[in-house]
Amino acid sequence: MTLPSLFVSHGSPMLPLTDAPARQFLIDLGRSLPRPKAILVISAHWETAEPEVNAVAVNDTIYDFYGFPRALYELRYPAPGAPELAQDIAARLKSAGFAASIDRSRGLDHGAWVPLLLMYPEADIPVLQLSIQTERGPQHHLALGRALAPLSEQGVLIIGSGSFTHNLAEFRIRRPELNAPALPWVDAFADWVHEAAIAGRIADLLDYRQLAPYARNNHPTEEHFLPLFAALGAAGEGARVKRLHNSANYGVLRMDVYAFHAANETAAVA
Repeated sequence: MTLPSLFVSHGSPMLPLTDAPARQFLIDLGRSLPRPKAILVISAHWETAEPEVNAVAVNDTIYDFYGFPRALYELRYPAPGAPELAQDIAARLKSAGFAASIDRSRGLDHGAWVPLLLMYPEADIPVLQLSIQTERGPQHHLALGRALAPLSEQGVLIIGSGSFTHNLAEFRIRRPELNAPALPWVDAFADWVHEAAIAGRIADLLDYRQLAPYARNNHPTEEHFLPLFAALGAAGEGARVKRLHNSANYGVLRMDVYAFHAANETAAVA
């Protein structure tokens, strides 16, 4: 069984406690996918100079945010880790030329546990995280994902977790309602990325900061968009792209979710 890789917009940490279309979609997505043997999350909220993968017996729940209601801090996601798989991932990355290492203490940040709490609420599937290298850009992360592509054939679900659009400064200025429609410049960027992805215009996507309309408005910094390239790379050369969900939160966060299928994949998943 070859699983697709996914790009998930994880949104606000409050997503599990809010009535948003993306919340219900992620619940349904977890029910529709074949059960993975393990999950590898490449999260926008773990930035390091070189790739690091965590290897723990049980994952701690990291609350990498502040100022939210107490109920959010009472949520837990104590998924088991997968130390042996972490060793395998680090070895694959090293073989591909990455200076990869293992972190033996880090748990799951909200880029991982927020979507997984909705998709797999039992927290009984082994979960690992892989860090991003924001200064390296899209091409680096595409190559990072491609080094991990064989894992999808072994039942590992690879998830790039970020945000299809992510301008929190604009959010703080506007203070829109949760389900406010996306602003025109947010949709313009999202539509361009969607069209390029569906058409297989990988070179254009890699150069999105120059080619996409309002790219720097939607991503003043790149960390929340780079997991998309890792997920795309994890489906290998010639990946087939499918948008599974699109909606908006707070007018500036497009919550789109994409599946990337290997070119030779025949399984009818996602």
